[in-house]
Amino acid sequence: MHAIVVHSPGGPYVLRSAELADPVPQEGEVLLHVAASGVNRADLLQRAGHYPPPPGAPEWPGLEVSGHVAALGPGVAGPEDGGWSVGDPVVALLDGGGYATRARVRATQVLPAPPGIDLVDAAGLPEAVCTAWSNLVDAGGLREGSTVLVHGGSGGVGSVAVQLAKALGARVIATAGGPERAAGCARLGADVVIDHRADDVRATVLEATDGRGVDLILDVLGAGALGENVRMLATGGRLVVIGTQRGRRGELDLGQLMARRASVVGTTLRARPAQEKAAIVAAVRENVWPMLADGRLRPVVHARLPLDDAAAAHELLDSGEVFGKVLLVSPEGPQPAPGPARA
Repeated sequence: MHAIVVHSPGGPYVLRSAELADPVPQEGEVLLHVAASGVNRADLLQRAGHYPPPPGAPEWPGLEVSGHVAALGPGVAGPEDGGWSVGDPVVALLDGGGYATRARVRATQVLPAPPGIDLVDAAGLPEAVCTAWSNLVDAGGLREGSTVLVHGGSGGVGSVAVQLAKALGARVIATAGGPERAAGCARLGADVVIDHRADDVRATVLEATDGRGVDLILDVLGAGALGENVRMLATGGRLVVIGTQRGRRGELDLGQLMARRASVVGTTLRARPAQEKAAIVAAVRENVWPMLADGRLRPVVHARLPLDDAAAAHELLDSGEVFGKVLLVSPEGPQPAPGPARA
């Protein structure tokens, strides 16, 4: 198979093309013919040597793909048992290895491709949707009527989180950099959009909430925004940190936190145990997939690039000018691959 691997020939980490043996699905796994792979900030961290894959995962990047089922590993239910068939269009949440023309993944982390959505565009859904759902609902306790602040509403996760929170009945405040991306967040359904390059985020949030603050903050900034985030929380509010774009270490005023009876939660998705990921994927299929079917939620794609242009895709994502997702399209295209039903 064709893949993009991380290479460090005694200097900076770089991405390069490689021909590797096709992966063989193990017990409980599915082999996929990849149509496209989503590019995430975690991939940039892995390329830089700061985010190694979990044990047993492929060493090359890629946490989400779309494509077709190519083969079923031992123990995976086939069509006769209500399971997968070779050729089924699917998307999948991976532990790694999505930058390739083939990928193996636990069957519990595979979802049917959403009907009515281009299969390549669907590659940008699994990581973003699973991250948004698990942090807004599971970690954040989002309820109908909540007020939610989504930092980075124009990003891959943020653009999904804005739509998802709105569909769940929340009032959504989103931040974005620049008037164009702010306008894009408004089109996704955000009730209030703040251009963080031009406006005072905390002052605008407090004005928009009559001084009360927000019930939930979904934060990708980390340490650099920690103090401001706590001061924007309402009584009983939750700050859920899913990224560290502005650093990993910061000061926390416990008095502010205690006065609000608030909480700070930090989460990741990739390193979670398999059973937790399976539960998240199952919840997404039950609760979010109907939103894709009826149009309440849609993938937001900034650019499609060929798989061999992965380095350019990383540069684009790192530029801070992306709205939504950057996708890498497999050179083999989205057609299903012929192959045996069992590996």
